[in-house]
Amino acid sequence: MNPREPLNHRLLLLVNASETLSSLNALTCNLAFDLDTSQRAIMLGIQQMAELGQLLVDRALEQISPSPVA
Repeated sequence: MNPREPLNHRLLLLVNASETLSSLNALTCNLAFDLDTSQRAIMLGIQQMAELGQLLVDRALEQISPSPVA
């Protein structure tokens, strides 16, 4: 994959964004259960926003590079 080609560059950026959001999702989920009730609700709201962001990035990835049909 040549990162200088526009399609490959976009694909690489989306893959990195997806992995970053996945890590954020895991971190916020783990942290949420160490917090008290009111802070936990806020952290789970942040986690939900990260998950929605990941779904959007994954959808964009699917449009750029569709998975092969099994």
